[in-house]
Amino acid sequence: MKVTVTKKAANAKPLTIHTEYIKLQDALKYANLVYSGGEAKQLILDGMVKVNGEVCLMRGKKLYPGDQFAFQGHTIVIENDT
Repeated sequence: MKVTVTKKAANAKPLTIHTEYIKLQDALKYANLVYSGGEAKQLILDGMVKVNGEVCLMRGKKLYPGDQFAFQGHTIVIENDT
């Protein structure tokens, strides 16, 4: 079993979800970092978004509580509402 530990960025802002996970493109929209799903898709495919410190090219990447993503100097950490 592989365990990945990611360090929470000091300036990370929380994004609270009410489900088990959120897809990366939806998280970008929900965090008000992009205007549309089309814009989110293109930015992800262009390699402009990092998930847990690594460039992610999968717009449907599932983010769970504890995961974080970064875009244009903003770091967002996924949190659960419970």
